[in-house]
Amino acid sequence: MPLIFGRDISPSAQPLRRPSSKSPHILVIGGGVIGLVSSWVLLDRGYRVTILSKAWVSDEQRLTSQIAGALWEFPPAVCGQHTDAISLAHSKKWCMTAYHIWDAIASIPSLSEESGVRMMPSDFFFLDKVEKDPRQVSKMTEIMASGVRGFYRGADIIEDRGIDPSYGAVDAYELMAPIIDTDKAMQWLTALVEKKGAKFVTETINDDLIDVEDSLRARFNADVIVNCAGLQSSTLAGDKSVYPIRGGLIRVINDGTAFPKVNAALTITADAAHSSNEIVFLVPRNDNILLIGGITEAHKWDLDLTLESPIIRRMRARCESFLPGLKDARLDADYPLAQGLRPFRGSNVRVERELRRTGSKIVHSYGHGGAGWSLSFGCAQDVLSLVEQTLAGIPARPMGERFGGRGKMEIPAFL
Repeated sequence: MPLIFGRDISPSAQPLRRPSSKSPHILVIGGGVIGLVSSWVLLDRGYRVTILSKAWVSDEQRLTSQIAGALWEFPPAVCGQHTDAISLAHSKKWCMTAYHIWDAIASIPSLSEESGVRMMPSDFFFLDKVEKDPRQVSKMTEIMASGVRGFYRGADIIEDRGIDPSYGAVDAYELMAPIIDTDKAMQWLTALVEKKGAKFVTETINDDLIDVEDSLRARFNADVIVNCAGLQSSTLAGDKSVYPIRGGLIRVINDGTAFPKVNAALTITADAAHSSNEIVFLVPRNDNILLIGGITEAHKWDLDLTLESPIIRRMRARCESFLPGLKDARLDADYPLAQGLRPFRGSNVRVERELRRTGSKIVHSYGHGGAGWSLSFGCAQDVLSLVEQTLAGIPARPMGERFGGRGKMEIPAFL
């Protein structure tokens, strides 16, 4: 049964179930969206929670979760006997759980304003008719049946949004999707879990959690440890398949003066483009800022991009060709370029108990790539289930066994 807003989690300052001094204590590692949302779900279940992180939401040194594009998207389609089928089916469940909860948050005007979460038109454009790609036909069919709001398909979207005909887009569809001001949302999530009773500890762990599990649990009197540390899970989970994909976003003023105000997300995603170099990502961050992207650079660890970097210049030129008015766009003077490292993993997103040590009380949730905001609540629901299994003494099982199989999970890159 999916996580339900109001029934299983609440935006009120008090947890739905008040903990007692004897309630299990959970140590969550990671102060990004995955750690905060997991903590929210655990708090409303009546657990005591301490969150340990090396950094917190800030306007000075932004977390990866703040830099993310944070446009909700249905995961890529699976065609035929693709080995990713089972894992992708699970990611679809995760993202739909998050869709409905973000939608519920956005439906309450005061909460939408406070959290920075809005439901807005999200338009996906294609350089061929959807019918020419069985994967896209499958994906579109699933989206139509998924329960998203406002689905519409029509090439008229191309003209309506002012897309340059010479770019080559010939097909499009639209749906209502969560679009999130991540700076505001991260501040809101952090304040919310603190009000609900979470304790915060600023600390960096540089060891494999297996090696320090007993000492950590003793020091924090923790019954279970939940690892939501993103890229740092390469060390904390001993998982050398974790790697970054660098991304960048240009921020421009979207007030309608230099170009017609963009009031919808406009994208050509990697699975719909002729090549990964043709990605177009235009997303209103808030009423005043438009994000222009996007790029994907695997195994790039340095955040040394500038507006003059060749890949950023190509990205901007591509988006300006797609939406011509952007040529006159004015940069956000205070924060013109956002760049960050998406935490990918060689196979699946990992939501799984520790398997290397019998009896370990560690739960992992990492490797979300650029889709942390889209998968957040669905993954948090599974974290809750795994925590409860751990506390009940149920033996750990591999993720593939729990979900019916194992395979590489492709997830969209939103940054």
